[in-house]
Amino acid sequence: MQRRSRLVVAVLATILAVSAGCTVPSYAPNGSGEARPAPASTQNPSGRTGTADWRPCPDVPEGLVGQGAPGMTYDCADVDVPRDWNDASSGETYAISMIRIRSSKQSGRTGSLLINPGGPGGSGIDTAVYLSFGEAFGGLPAKVTEKFDIIGFDPRGVGRSAPVKCISPTDQDASFAAPPDPVGLEQFNQLVELNKRIATSCASKYSDQLPLFSTEQAARDMDSLRQAVGDDKLTYLGFSYGTLLGATYAQLFPQNVRAMVLDGAVDPKQNFVEGSETQAKGFERAFTNFTNWCKATPDKCPIAPDARKAVTDAITAAATKPVAAADGRQATSGWIFVAVISSLYTESGWAKLAGAISQLKGGNPRSVLALADQYAERKPDGTYSNLFDANLAVNCADTEDAPSLDEVRRLQGEWRTKYPLFGAPLAVGMLPCAVWEGKRDPYPVGAATNAPPIVVVGTTGDPATPYENTADLASMLGVGHVLTWEGEGHTAYPSTPCIVNAVDAYLIDLKVPQEGLRCPAK
Repeated sequence: MQRRSRLVVAVLATILAVSAGCTVPSYAPNGSGEARPAPASTQNPSGRTGTADWRPCPDVPEGLVGQGAPGMTYDCADVDVPRDWNDASSGETYAISMIRIRSSKQSGRTGSLLINPGGPGGSGIDTAVYLSFGEAFGGLPAKVTEKFDIIGFDPRGVGRSAPVKCISPTDQDASFAAPPDPVGLEQFNQLVELNKRIATSCASKYSDQLPLFSTEQAARDMDSLRQAVGDDKLTYLGFSYGTLLGATYAQLFPQNVRAMVLDGAVDPKQNFVEGSETQAKGFERAFTNFTNWCKATPDKCPIAPDARKAVTDAITAAATKPVAAADGRQATSGWIFVAVISSLYTESGWAKLAGAISQLKGGNPRSVLALADQYAERKPDGTYSNLFDANLAVNCADTEDAPSLDEVRRLQGEWRTKYPLFGAPLAVGMLPCAVWEGKRDPYPVGAATNAPPIVVVGTTGDPATPYENTADLASMLGVGHVLTWEGEGHTAYPSTPCIVNAVDAYLIDLKVPQEGLRCPAK
């Protein structure tokens, strides 16, 4: 039982930690459910959305962690929504999958709490299951589960909801293994060609459907889910990219919002280049915090005192002589960089990164590859979930201002100087959308006029959605209220009692946190 409990904690940490912002297709993560074939289109001449026909699904938590949480029941449903909300009468639909988790101790039910973990590409179904295990395992507090049904959903194109799958495992491996900063023009052009091949594969398979995986389309789906679960108003908890999804909903349906917590803010006002540079700055700052921790606690960091040098030396060495694992797989510079990215999403990942780099120096790449595979959702057999397929489709559908190849190349050099470890890779990370062949459908940017107060939570050491975004998103919405966690890692709730108490009081009683409230790291 103790071993299983630890597994729940580990998986929950992964699912919440690996949910980056929406601006970096090459490295934007979150956990995603296992892809299944997209359901056939159903004819719905009226264009109206479906209702939830709940069925017990204890197999979902059993498949994820071996069992359901004590005192919780799990039911699943699919809701049909128009493929294209701009042509809802066409009759073509997607089936959006969701799970409802209900506590046996529920009393005085307020309604449903809809959850999105980010990505884009993260499975809200999986996340809801992990959160159902309660505070002891880093999940939702009992006072929340006793007032709300917990609703997790996989957005269109993600996990169990008409999943996008168009990147071969070979191309996926090549993308992650590639040099994070291809300095030479030949290497750069090879990466361009790889991304063009991926773009062509996705366009060949999905064609005119590609713009339909946009954030605005998914936000409109959310209102159908609200109706399907029987709520007059939406109560929503969105992490990372989920803040963009929530902000889009609030602009489209302000009158339908009851309460909304946006944790790990994306700034919708930033263009694609600005968003990518913001992330480069955030990751560089988080990595510096990691190196300072190493210097201050050398007993916990085997690559102290100069962790930055140890990591950069490892990446440089792997460019010409990667360390091979027992099965022949090589820890290339790209895989090492992915491991670094993965480790910065939680403060607990710092020690794992230090240990992995130390082991790599000793000729053992297993820990580096394990960290990278956790992030990439690469399975032992070399296959992948559809996380990054969906991530690519959503990000590029949203982006109408992707830079040219020449501009990417120019920014690669400029950002290398400004952000030594992360600048060039984050510039190169814009290549997938620069060569994307699908049409674009950018999300709206503006105020959520007439919406109730919305709580926007920011973490001062957040690498993927830097803290500066928090006030910017709150200001754009016009009804946003900032709540700050002075901690490390990506997203804040439910991390400390101060954050938990403030968010829970808002979700349950609509009590807006004290203006300017800052919660300590511990």
